[in-house]
Amino acid sequence: MSRQDVNSIHFITGVAGFIGRCLAQRLIGEGAFVAGFDNLSRGTLRNLAAFSHSPGFLFQQTELTDIDAYRSAFNRALEWCPQGRIIVWHLAANSDILAGVRDPAVDLRDTYLTTFNTLQMMQDRKLTEIAFASTSAIYGPLAGPLHEDMGPLFPISGYGAMKLASEASISAAVESFLHRAWIYRFPNVVGPFATHGVIFDFLKKLQQNSAELEVLGNGRQCKPYLLVDELVDAMLFISQNSTQRLNYYNIGPLDEGMTVRAIAEEVVRVARPGAGIRYTGGDKGWVGDVPKFNYCIEKLQKLGWQPRHSSEQAVKVAVQALWNEPECRP
Repeated sequence: MSRQDVNSIHFITGVAGFIGRCLAQRLIGEGAFVAGFDNLSRGTLRNLAAFSHSPGFLFQQTELTDIDAYRSAFNRALEWCPQGRIIVWHLAANSDILAGVRDPAVDLRDTYLTTFNTLQMMQDRKLTEIAFASTSAIYGPLAGPLHEDMGPLFPISGYGAMKLASEASISAAVESFLHRAWIYRFPNVVGPFATHGVIFDFLKKLQQNSAELEVLGNGRQCKPYLLVDELVDAMLFISQNSTQRLNYYNIGPLDEGMTVRAIAEEVVRVARPGAGIRYTGGDKGWVGDVPKFNYCIEKLQKLGWQPRHSSEQAVKVAVQALWNEPECRP
């Protein structure tokens, strides 16, 4: 495919991270042009290895919170890409909720300011379509099942608060200059190439202590889990089929989730049979943790998409996939 044949280009922030890498690989595999941005604070160049030399991919290592550096990278990407429709996929954010608890500036900077700056870049260059990675954390401790129009919303973590503020800024931008926005409210996402999350953390802990796995909380926390490939399926499906100016969807499995205890037992079974499991106690794993929630995805089902795997199936696939990666082995 030549540069002149392309009528859709994708800019992805956080491209070297867990979900950004999967989205980029899917789009490049379908023949699209992708310009990716990442500061590599959590993402890695290894995540880009499968397509880093593709003629349809440009990587820009930049700090999205530095508006001048971001503008330079953004302009280089615009000069590189062919003419056509540009969709901005804004996935970059702080994924360490505890870091945001210790220092609230982390989420202000890495979760909200990256959104603010991305919208500023888009307005300056007259780009009008954005797809945004939001989160279940915006709902706070509301009793489930959670649906998109319930409220009021009072997040209990800086991460959730800054994601909700980002949604609000995108909504305001739709009023002023955006032609269309898609907001995806993610569940817990699992799968290969993960850079964080419960399975990744458990495997890392077993690297350090093969005899015992420490689990924060009482293990009865219960949340929905979705494979990253299915998440990307849903994101692309929504962007192609939901055509309101402001589109917002929960994405998740059909079940009520899986307990942390069951995940810990599966990780031990695969990685360290016979290792003990020690629970620190309490109904939360950390400050800002929502210990139980489940999604209503009826809105997404009515659009025509539903997942193929349950939370339990997703976790089992992800545990095996991560255990097969050298970084998660002893």
